Amino acid sequence: KEKTEKNSKLSPLIIAHVNLIFSRPKEVFVINPAGLLYYQWLLIITIPVMYNWTAIIARACFEELQHNYLLIWFLLDYTSDLLYLADMAFRARTFLVTDLFSMLSMLPTDISYFVLGLDYPEIRINKLLRLNRMFEFFTISETMTNYPNIFRICTLIMYIIIIIHWNACLYFSFSKAIGFGSDPWVYPALTEDEFGELMRKYSFSLYWSTLTLTTIGETPSPELDSEFLFHVVDFLVGVLIFATIVGNIATMISNMNAAQAQFQWFDFLWTNKKAQDEREVLRYLPDKLRAEIGMNVHLETPKKVRIFADCEAGLLIELMLKLRPQVFSPGDYICRKGDIGREMYIIKDGKLAVVADDGATQFVVLGDGSYFGKISILNIKGSKAGNRRTANIRSIGYSDLFCLSKDDLMEALTEYPDAKAMLEEKGRQILQHDANHADQGEEAAGRTGGNMEKKEETEEQKKEEEPEKEEEPEKEKLEEDKEKTEEKQEEKTEEATKEEKKDEEP
Repeated sequence: KEKTEKNSKLSPLIIAHVNLIFSRPKEVFVINPAGLLYYQWLLIITIPVMYNWTAIIARACFEELQHNYLLIWFLLDYTSDLLYLADMAFRARTFLVTDLFSMLSMLPTDISYFVLGLDYPEIRINKLLRLNRMFEFFTISETMTNYPNIFRICTLIMYIIIIIHWNACLYFSFSKAIGFGSDPWVYPALTEDEFGELMRKYSFSLYWSTLTLTTIGETPSPELDSEFLFHVVDFLVGVLIFATIVGNIATMISNMNAAQAQFQWFDFLWTNKKAQDEREVLRYLPDKLRAEIGMNVHLETPKKVRIFADCEAGLLIELMLKLRPQVFSPGDYICRKGDIGREMYIIKDGKLAVVADDGATQFVVLGDGSYFGKISILNIKGSKAGNRRTANIRSIGYSDLFCLSKDDLMEALTEYPDAKAMLEEKGRQILQHDANHADQGEEAAGRTGGNMEKKEETEEQKKEEEPEKEEEPEKEKLEEDKEKTEEKQEEKTEEATKEEKKDEEP
């Protein structure tokens, strides 16, 4: 009984354990579409795709090419079919495949050989539907290569060569349908030995196709309506090819020049030590790297501001990333008295002067590391000036400044409410300190004003006494002038009497 009871207790545990083992999900081998293995497989599957796109049309139009190398074609055809099947199995390990063209490309159309014979390789035309795999390979290769522009030009040239190849094959087949040598436009008659060779057939057709699609011309004029239509279609395709070539090459050159011009611009700014928009430069970097660069370069800048000195490192990093560099020329006003303050400034390099309204009188000169406008961006209640500037500040020379806007500060403080309260309290203390200094200044100004009034009274008394002293010498001068005039008149009368006496004498 004890054994049966033990077995009855153990059997449910064993069953549960067995069920747990068999109910575990099976590990499935999955291929990462962004991995190296997937890219290498795309390279392999691209080879049969390109083979089918070049060989099928050539074999269908040039019969000798199909007959002379029949065994080689069968070997290559079914090797490519095996790779197509392997590609379907490979893609099943990546993601859900719902590509209808991939399924159509695997239809066994080769069965038609038993009905039509071996002279119709065009029955394998469905193998061309796997073209998307080649496009995918080229797209990934362009992102992986160090020379994407050169790779893009090479793929464009390859597409053009394939189009010219197809057009050459169609031209030869079209000439065959009309009749070789029936007019100057079609392929010459095969009775001539040199035009009967396979290599001459393909090279002549390729030459004609190249002249037509590149819109060079210099080919015989068509005579039949069907020839005119074929020629018009070729010209239209040629125009599209030419436009594609010009457009792609122009885009590539402009992209290459844009990157080079941008590099040269940054190099010029760095060489000449000019200011540059750091946000524009840093936006190309990841967020973490941008923060690291900013911490190593500008982290000390917010710490120079007294109200930000005790803030936590996270807030300082936020503020540091929001600093915007600005440049001012000699004589430029950074702000004027009465302007609404929406930002504060930290001097990186240069000198600024606090000037009077006339712009000439300088009160204070601010140097590297100085800052101003901190109170106007905090919106502290009780400030007499509010958000308005209380002084005129002008650049003495070329000055590099960091600007922190009010909106950026408030955006950074939304995540740091404690820091916001602390900054407002520090701002109130600064306002109170400035107000006390202002009151002391007014008292001192009142005392000096009283002394100045006393000095002015004494000076006025002195000025009143001075004219009285000056009146006495003026009277003496007048008396002397009168005496001189009287003496001159007496001399004149004496001379007149002497002349009269001379006239009376005989």
